[in-house]
Amino acid sequence: MSQNPNPAGDSHIHRGSPEFTRVRLALFLAGFASFALIYSVQPLLPAFATAFDVSPAVSSLALSLTTGCLALSIMVMGAWSQSLGRKGVMVVSMLGAALINLGIGALEGWHLLLVARAAEGLLLGGVPAVAMAWLAEEIAPEDLGRAMGIYIAGTGFGAMCGRVGMGILADLGDWRLAMAVLGGLCLVSALGFAWLLPPSRNFQAARGAGLRFHLAAWAGHLRNPALRRLYGIGFCLTSIFVTLFNYATFRLRAPEFGLSQLQVSLIFLTFGFGMISSQVAGNLLDRLGRRPLLILAFLLSGAGALVTLSGDLWVIITGIALTTIGFFIAHSVASSAVGQAAIGAKGHAASLYLLFYYAGVSVTGSAAGWLWQQGGWPAVVGLALVMTVAGGLLAAFGARVGSYRG
Repeated sequence: MSQNPNPAGDSHIHRGSPEFTRVRLALFLAGFASFALIYSVQPLLPAFATAFDVSPAVSSLALSLTTGCLALSIMVMGAWSQSLGRKGVMVVSMLGAALINLGIGALEGWHLLLVARAAEGLLLGGVPAVAMAWLAEEIAPEDLGRAMGIYIAGTGFGAMCGRVGMGILADLGDWRLAMAVLGGLCLVSALGFAWLLPPSRNFQAARGAGLRFHLAAWAGHLRNPALRRLYGIGFCLTSIFVTLFNYATFRLRAPEFGLSQLQVSLIFLTFGFGMISSQVAGNLLDRLGRRPLLILAFLLSGAGALVTLSGDLWVIITGIALTTIGFFIAHSVASSAVGQAAIGAKGHAASLYLLFYYAGVSVTGSAAGWLWQQGGWPAVVGLALVMTVAGGLLAAFGARVGSYRG
């Protein structure tokens, strides 16, 4: 605990203060709700393919379309939050997306489901980038890694609960009931977030900021080589992660393994390792530095991808766990660095990071569906390894945070 959690004249929130505890709880809820809603359909992709008579690649649109709309929405929401305020944008986004999820179970037809999932993605754009910007503005720099770690842990917990919970409920009843239950839980989380998160102290609204202001802010960040490196790392990370997880569900439900919906969903319990690793990464950041942690993370992800080529179920699960650990370490480190690398307009910098991050989910995740159909699991792993090498090179080389001065 800090000796003096609130130094005189310092408006930042420090570790050890009551506000820091409230922030950690609030951002954990934000991470939980947003990522549970985004990724809840992942274990249901084989069920969608059967129920709606679509191919695996088409069924993946239930996730890819959401993340694609999310990536575009993040840009707009990040910009709006620069004028409207961070907390309000996040609360409205969480409430709206939860309400849509409550209603999805009543929809009929594949295309209506896709429209609803796209709407969720558009609304949820108001959470990730804005949360990163809020933390970068309000948390003391020396405590940012720890605060970001708990937010990333919340995203992992939400992604895990969404996937596992949907699998269990779908196995016991059907996916429609599962979507409604998840929507209710996320609605409660949104209300808890609104109550817990302290008001902003360091936010400076850009009143009347027009399109030119936003374009200039984004262009300025793209000229920053340290940020470009982080954006590339974000793209590679999600490309590896979603490629393996999307199509592991198809592989494990195929006759080779013949797992049930419930059994496949339990694979996502490996996210628990990710939640722990994101916290460990926040604590090790000051000791080891960003670059070594990022390199280690990509090595773990690549090793995990290779291990999944085994025909033994428990070896495959071990590989998935290694990839999960590597992903959460790297995402925690990279996302916490974005706010520190940005020179002003931190919401815009965070929105660009997440644009690349979710582009990896949408673009590479859908491309991997074609590879799965053409070359099976080895082709999927090959794509993941290509992205691992690209991400590892970005982690090992390139501009350091703080090296660019505009």
